[in-house]
Amino acid sequence: MKFIELKCCPAAAADAGVKMVSIACVLALTSACTTLGPDFARPDVAEPAEWSGDDSGTLESESADTQDWWKVFNDPVMDRIVEKVYQQNLSLQVAGLRILEARAQLGIAVGSQYPQLQQAGGSATRNRLSENSPNYNSSVDKNFMDYQAGFDAAWEIDFWGRFQRGIEAADANLSASVADYNNALVTLTAEAARTYVIIRTLEERLVIAHENIKLQEESLRIANVRFTNGATTELDVQQAISNLSETRAQVPALRQSLRQAKNSLSTLLGMPPSDLAEILGGPGDIPVAATLIAVGVPAELLRRRPDVQFAEMQAASQSALIGVARTELFPRFSLIGSIGYATSDTNSSSSGDLFDSDSLTYFAGPTFQWNILNYGRLKNNVRVQDARYQQTIVNYQNTVLTAYQEVEDAMVAFIQSQQESRFRAEAATASKKSTEIANIQYREGAVDFQRVIDSERTLVLQQDRWTNTRGDIALNLIAMYKALGGGWESRAGDPYVSEKNRSEMEQRTDWGELLTETNAEAREQE
Repeated sequence: MKFIELKCCPAAAADAGVKMVSIACVLALTSACTTLGPDFARPDVAEPAEWSGDDSGTLESESADTQDWWKVFNDPVMDRIVEKVYQQNLSLQVAGLRILEARAQLGIAVGSQYPQLQQAGGSATRNRLSENSPNYNSSVDKNFMDYQAGFDAAWEIDFWGRFQRGIEAADANLSASVADYNNALVTLTAEAARTYVIIRTLEERLVIAHENIKLQEESLRIANVRFTNGATTELDVQQAISNLSETRAQVPALRQSLRQAKNSLSTLLGMPPSDLAEILGGPGDIPVAATLIAVGVPAELLRRRPDVQFAEMQAASQSALIGVARTELFPRFSLIGSIGYATSDTNSSSSGDLFDSDSLTYFAGPTFQWNILNYGRLKNNVRVQDARYQQTIVNYQNTVLTAYQEVEDAMVAFIQSQQESRFRAEAATASKKSTEIANIQYREGAVDFQRVIDSERTLVLQQDRWTNTRGDIALNLIAMYKALGGGWESRAGDPYVSEKNRSEMEQRTDWGELLTETNAEAREQE
């Protein structure tokens, strides 16, 4: 930002001071009604009256209670993990620190309304005049000291609302940083719960794999007995070994996935990779979702989802920048003034005379600056800002539509995974029964070993799929709550910056009150 440097003297002579104050009042009053640029309004978006994804009666249109949605699973370990992620996640801490940056940027913008330059200065310089310079007079001292002390101030009046629009842009950016923090919290909460469900699902799949290994080891024992007794050929034994080895081979892959899932959870918790035994305890059950879920209506989504709020605030900030760009097309009005003292060691003067009344010097008056002959640069900058604003409008509309899609997708996935789980349970139960029958009939010699192999392979597959589907139910419900924008409300009013980060920053820098949450930010979270 470039403007004519105004040097304003608060202690200038009385007659000049009266004129300057009068001019300042007129300009300040005029500027209150000449703010350029559009006033922001939330962009219009198409809004469905109700969700279309439920035909099963599982979802209710009552207002969604998303504040502590993870508690619907009634799993104390999941509750503990979500709380620890909130307290320890490093990415969330970065998002909180961005809020402090935005607060400081807003402070800079607010300060631009007031005299932009207020400087006290002084100097003591040794000077020598050239005897060969034009009009040199040998009667004057060619070697002398020059002493100066004074105060300069600069005030560009916000005649066209340039600074006011800048404040609006910075304030919207602050609100956007709060929304970004809340969105990070929504994402992290869902990711922590999702990773926990994956861990429990993998643990249960491992248990099932080991149970099937024991079953197939027994089948191999029976095949060996029958082969030893001459009742069958070695083919049955080799088939049993092949089937058992195939099932055993699943265990390393499941352990790998489980280890990686725990590593992911460790990172979410802001910890080095570990087995998390203190947090997870031993292997546990897959969290069971509630049977009836309140999801509210689409209209609630715009008020709840932080990414929608973020897109809206981005548009609000860019709207204000159009006004800032437009002010460059008009003249800038300023006040000038300077007061100080000056003396030298020539003639009868000395450094001791610096603060005598005869050493007083000042000037004051209004000025203006107008950028002309800019060859279209300023108008094109307005067009640039307007094009960017239109981009934020379209981005907001797209964010809203994407939010609706994510909710609908999660709803249908949650409902269908419940139905799929019922069929998978029936298939797993039938496979277990058929395996028991096949083994009995094989021992009695009623069927060949191929029937046992087929039934055991089917049992492994069906039980594993059923376990995965039960995990999918929980994962899809988590995805639905994330799509609804839940999880950040319970943290409203909490500090954005951890005590550790706050302490480190206060030791380096005087942050004043910026480390304290403002009322405006608290309202933004409601």
